Amino acid sequence: MSIRLRQICLVAEKLAPAIEDFKAVLGLEVCFKDPDVAVFGLENSLFPVGNNFIEVVAPVKENTAAGRYLKRRKGDGGYMVICQCDSHATQLARKERAAALNIRVAWEHESKGFHAMQLHPADTGGAFFEIDWDAKGEPEGNWMPAGGAGWTSARRTEVVTAYTAVEMQSADPCGLADRWSKIADLPLRNDTHGRIELPLDNAAIRFVEASDGRGEGLGGIDVVVADRQRILDAAERRGLRKADDQIDICGTRFYLV
Repeated sequence: MSIRLRQICLVAEKLAPAIEDFKAVLGLEVCFKDPDVAVFGLENSLFPVGNNFIEVVAPVKENTAAGRYLKRRKGDGGYMVICQCDSHATQLARKERAAALNIRVAWEHESKGFHAMQLHPADTGGAFFEIDWDAKGEPEGNWMPAGGAGWTSARRTEVVTAYTAVEMQSADPCGLADRWSKIADLPLRNDTHGRIELPLDNAAIRFVEASDGRGEGLGGIDVVVADRQRILDAAERRGLRKADDQIDICGTRFYLV
């Protein structure tokens, strides 16, 4: 059984300013805009980061789930943790575990080539936990939410090369970690700093105490940098530099590792 972190989704009040920050500071390039998100009253853009993706969505209509989430979390920030599993059986087993834990499926879509399953953030805690299956089975290649396989032409690695962790914050990080561990059917561990984390095949989901006044949610991402000084200089110019090892984009802490 294999579950990989494949995509992190952030939500913004306005899409264009967030996209420009990602381009200017992290040197990323948009690879795909999904017209299908319009049914949810959204627009979006995806960036490749190594073999994975950062997506930004923004509401374009009133009374969307994303708009309500923005109000609840007091502005731009983390929205979804999207994983890729190795088989349809693995996905269905996670769905059964979620049901046994009284965790609702917020949305699912099945087609011949791709099956998506989003678990409700009110039940998972903090964010949508999405576990998808792509029939092509290419954990570093084809990915339907990014339009298939053509995304690689937009991959840029001169500034950042990958992300290795996503940080979930909560007033009860141990309880939140236990819930996600039970859904994924994966054991928890402590990282080198003693923080609790859920290890996936290619990254980790870390659980920490909420201390920024924004409550439970997706608060940070660890990115592997190739040109730290370029990032810090660009972040400084845009008012996004927080420390020598942290910048903030789209209401999200990016830790430079």
